[in-house]
Amino acid sequence: MAGSATDVSRALELVSGAVIDQECILFLGAGVHAPPPAGSLFAYPEHERPPIGSALSRELADACGLAELLPLEDPGNLQRVALAYEIAFSRARLVDAVSAAVQVDKQPSPMLRALAELDFPVVITTNYDQLFEQALRDAGKQPRVAIYTPRLEQTVDYRKPTAQSPIVFKIHGDISRPETIVISDEDYIDFVLRMSNKEPYDPLPRRLKVYLTDWTTVFVGYSLLDYNLRLLFKTLRWKIDSANLPDMYSVDMSPDPLIMDVWQSQRRYVKFIAQDVWAFVPRLYELVAGKELAP
Repeated sequence: MAGSATDVSRALELVSGAVIDQECILFLGAGVHAPPPAGSLFAYPEHERPPIGSALSRELADACGLAELLPLEDPGNLQRVALAYEIAFSRARLVDAVSAAVQVDKQPSPMLRALAELDFPVVITTNYDQLFEQALRDAGKQPRVAIYTPRLEQTVDYRKPTAQSPIVFKIHGDISRPETIVISDEDYIDFVLRMSNKEPYDPLPRRLKVYLTDWTTVFVGYSLLDYNLRLLFKTLRWKIDSANLPDMYSVDMSPDPLIMDVWQSQRRYVKFIAQDVWAFVPRLYELVAGKELAP
């Protein structure tokens, strides 16, 4: 099978150049909250970290007694578990449980704070928590937060995003608004149907689509093994000629060989940077800020 991750040094050079020019979109996933590797100079205590991977799903499964309700159900399948939790209790209680897991008493990691200091005018995230917004404000910035909603709403000015007043688009919702959270099977079906609509029913503002087709994008905290991420990615690129799109990079320490062969080598959707968050962000920070990221 052909395909290998792109040259890290060259990729970092190109991404850092786009960040310096303020023409880079940061796409943030839950993996940005991963713990530091053994021997790291940085610390991120477990009690400050939101759960990642299937950990949130397993917390919800335990809380709703999934093993008794549906003994054959996979407790690591967040979409199914979230639907079961909502049926067992209520939508409001589901969102409260998610909020307690990902937001209450949690803190931005050193890597999240470093990214907040850099000049990303547009940030898109599937995270429900508000930790990146907190990190931006702690860095002296004034984020303009926009949240996906099943309803037609336009409360944010998407024009002229800047490094000091970046647009943060929460494409899977925010814990402060239960109706916006995309977490269960039914939520994802509704979301994909909405994403295929035209203006004004398309939940992704036209202006953000322009930025996606003009600027470099870097995915941090994701694995393209995630079916929903690939579906989201392709929906965003639907009917757009790949020859007209700028480079997109996915920071992934261990990219799946099959996905890499198809998405990088064959279809040239994305270039993989084989590093973890704790290696990539300090190096990017050094190239952009001109100084080392202090532990």
